[in-house]
Amino acid sequence: MTIRVVFMGSPEFALPSLDALTKQYEVVGVVTQPDRPAGRGRELKAPPVKTRAQELNLPVIQPLKLREPEALTQLQTWKPDLIVVAAFGQILRKEILELPRYGCINVHASALPRWRGAAPINAAILAGDEETGATIMQMDAGLDTGPMLALKKIRIQPDDTADSLFQSLSALGANLLMETLPKYIAGEIVPQAQADEDSTYAPMLKKADGHLDFRQSAAALERRVRAMTPWPGAWFEWNGAMLKVRRASVGEGKGLEAGRRLNVEGRAAVQCADGILFLDEVQPPGKKPMSGKSFLLGARNWETAEDER
Repeated sequence: MTIRVVFMGSPEFALPSLDALTKQYEVVGVVTQPDRPAGRGRELKAPPVKTRAQELNLPVIQPLKLREPEALTQLQTWKPDLIVVAAFGQILRKEILELPRYGCINVHASALPRWRGAAPINAAILAGDEETGATIMQMDAGLDTGPMLALKKIRIQPDDTADSLFQSLSALGANLLMETLPKYIAGEIVPQAQADEDSTYAPMLKKADGHLDFRQSAAALERRVRAMTPWPGAWFEWNGAMLKVRRASVGEGKGLEAGRRLNVEGRAAVQCADGILFLDEVQPPGKKPMSGKSFLLGARNWETAEDER
């Protein structure tokens, strides 16, 4: 039996799922986000899923909103038996959810019901979770609220960034999707309702989420650095400009006021609420990333001056 699949996704997270689907199913169309301005030149850049779909010679549409009549008409023309979604970035309306006979399936990068929403990978690191996972779920009208078909968990490593965890969960989700679909289509899986009372929400990230507030604990800020890597990046203001922090580690406190800048045996550090945060790798404005030690060699007035205390 041939299963006609429409795939919906946008970022790199979705690529392994798309690649895997094309090897075992007939992918009749791809829906992705519109091209967006990117970089300093603000030139239009295609979503990674569009680029991959073109490489695979798959038809692509990029509706600004799925409620556009043309988008629904195209979906109806493709006649999908199944719609698979992975980090698409838009809510599916009722008429789309009910279009395919096998419904719409989502590959979500968390162990649902924990961290529903747009940024589950970042939220898991930021909260200090010991584990996360990938969930395959049936989609309904809510935001990541549908019944689950499969869940596989992994441990979050102490040095995991949002980028490294992104790569792990992207592959895990694709593998779990391909394990799950044959059983789901054959009617061998009983969907399991989520425990709504255990749910948490991970909102879309903003640039401001990368700000390091040294009134927080050093451990919380070290997690924030990892959670915001690569985007939006962790940062704080120094000398009237934004100093990006790309890697950090925690040290014992000096009993000083929070925000005090320190030179600890040649290592740039900042006093936090209950410890110090070593700035292991930083990126000053207009410069390449460098070690905290190299940064100190050219950082005039790094240590907090008397009139700043």
